[in-house]
Amino acid sequence: MRKSVACNVSGVYYAFCYMQREIMMSISTSARVQKHRQSLREAGLRPLQIWVPDTRRNGFADECRRQSLLIRDDAADQETCMWLEAVADHDGWQ
Repeated sequence: MRKSVACNVSGVYYAFCYMQREIMMSISTSARVQKHRQSLREAGLRPLQIWVPDTRRNGFADECRRQSLLIRDDAADQETCMWLEAVADHDGWQ
């Protein structure tokens, strides 16, 4: 197993061991991600992680249909749907 490698970056040759190369690459990636996240924060945004149903899961469509059929004739749901349609902003949607 080789323990060192040489590479040419912008005409300059660098030689370092694979371990150092991996550390340098991960630091570079980490720094790049940190810089991007900081710029988003400065723009007034904040990170948010959400968990959503996996639409690729077996049975997902069947479960959606089952739940839809349960409320198909529900008056409150029909009223909610009419309200959502009335207040929806469709400008720019195709």
